Amino acid sequence: MLVRDAGDAWQIVMQTDHGDLAGQLVAAWGGEGFRAPARLAGAVTAATRHDDGWAVWERRPRLDPETGAPRNFLGVPVAPHLAFYRAGVEVVCEEDQYAGLLVSMHMSGLYRERYGVVPAGPMRLSAEDRALADAFCDQEEERQAALAALLEVSEEERWHDYALLQIADLVSLFCGLADLEGGAATGAAEAVPTADGASVRVALEAVGPWRLRAAPFPFAQRPLALTMVRRLLPKRTWADDAAFRADLAACPPETVRIYVQP
Repeated sequence: MLVRDAGDAWQIVMQTDHGDLAGQLVAAWGGEGFRAPARLAGAVTAATRHDDGWAVWERRPRLDPETGAPRNFLGVPVAPHLAFYRAGVEVVCEEDQYAGLLVSMHMSGLYRERYGVVPAGPMRLSAEDRALADAFCDQEEERQAALAALLEVSEEERWHDYALLQIADLVSLFCGLADLEGGAATGAAEAVPTADGASVRVALEAVGPWRLRAAPFPFAQRPLALTMVRRLLPKRTWADDAAFRADLAACPPETVRIYVQP
């Protein structure tokens, strides 16, 4: 879950809804100076479903034991994260092997500093968790090499599309965690791949409620209309995880529109 403090409520975006937004970003990619993926359908599927494994954990979400707030996605332990994410990779691979390749790269990349494609610091892990993560990543990288060979995917193509998946993931996270509703958020996507093989920084700035400016503008549609599903859960002190889950289940989802302009 993406959890943002929205004053009297917690704004909660489920990981699968975050994925839907990421898929919209990849589907719209290809503005002047930017190249859409050659295997567009597979890349969109990967972005849309890159966090499907989280649906297992989100069936029974928990509170942060220290703060009593809904637990953000960063607070989930490594072992279950690896287990449910691998299940997500398996399912996506069965549907679309190219999408599965990218989702597998995304997962191992989380523990490999996103392979240096976009800025990402090292995870602070215990020795036990690091050993688990390294073994997982080694196995996924074997899968990736096999899939790339089977599909005859060039190194340039898969790393371009992997980078684009990272950008879509991070921009979708920004939309879910920044105060776009208040219209006062700023951020940036670093190392965004361009059509000529270089990379640029795309600045993001809220210019009004649910309105975002991106410069340079990487999308083919001007302006770009996006949708994001969220829940506004009124704050209270929950007695336990079960009470929190009951309130969250009763909280109706709402769809907000986000407009991105040059």
